[in-house]
Amino acid sequence: MSKSKNRAVFGVLFLVFLFFIILMIFATYTMQVLQDESSGMDALRSKGKIGVIEVNGVIMDSKDTVELLHRAENDKSIEAIIVRINSPGGAVGPSQEIYEEIRRIDSAYDKKSNDKKADDSKSEKSGKPIYASFGTVAASGGYYIGAAARRIYSNPGTMTGSIGVIMEFMDLSKVYEWARVKQETIKAGRYKDVGHPNRPMKQEERDLLEGMIDNVHEQFRAHIKGPRKKKLKADLIELSQGQIFSGEQAMKYGLVDRMGSLWTAAREIHEEMKLDGEMTIKYIKKKKKVSVWEFMDSLEQAASHLNHQVMFNRVPLLLAKFQK
Repeated sequence: MSKSKNRAVFGVLFLVFLFFIILMIFATYTMQVLQDESSGMDALRSKGKIGVIEVNGVIMDSKDTVELLHRAENDKSIEAIIVRINSPGGAVGPSQEIYEEIRRIDSAYDKKSNDKKADDSKSEKSGKPIYASFGTVAASGGYYIGAAARRIYSNPGTMTGSIGVIMEFMDLSKVYEWARVKQETIKAGRYKDVGHPNRPMKQEERDLLEGMIDNVHEQFRAHIKGPRKKKLKADLIELSQGQIFSGEQAMKYGLVDRMGSLWTAAREIHEEMKLDGEMTIKYIKKKKKVSVWEFMDSLEQAASHLNHQVMFNRVPLLLAKFQK
């Protein structure tokens, strides 16, 4: 008798748990739909926003940042974009890819503004002015992508510059010798094991690598010179020896344009572009998969925002309040 009762209790608990899982899946799907729809409604409700895309940490991949640039470019509610940079630099290739997308979008805005016969539907979707805002540090690759913007804002104490290229190798041959370890290398190609730690580097190999990084260094300079040729106040070759500048020093040399925070930049851009309404910043972030706990937290935030909206504005903005 007790066994059958336990089975019944277990069965009920299992059904409750299964119902809860199904409910969470349905609710998560509904949240995603509401968030997507809210983006469209928000675009209809308010234009003139300034989109902010954050670039944080070491730059080793361009995919996420480029995707965010594309989202901001196609967002009808956004009139201008600020790339907020907090990065000490990173790999050359991803920095160049981000640079190219910033230049493309920003240049398309200038072309659209100068072309009075531009198609209206197309002009809403492509080309927006892009600005850069430097946070704690925007050096090396961080400065590289910032140089693509039409104007750079920096805090006086921001660490920036470091316009140079570096490669580092270790010669561990003495350590191997001490440890009585002998490593054999089989290769096809004279330079295939350049920089291998089991032997000292030959002068021929050093010359090869130095030639390569000199070429990349020149690419760096050329990309800075493109948008900033008329703004530089000192010889770029002298400014690109890898030295670090404060934001205030960088402005003196023409490496940045104005002193100010992200919000100072946004206010100035809003005023210059004569955007309607109050200055509004919209952070463009990568969409995340919603877990159960994140879903519950989102519901709580949505309820709080809704109460605030009803209390003060008395406007039905339920869908808009699910927007990230």
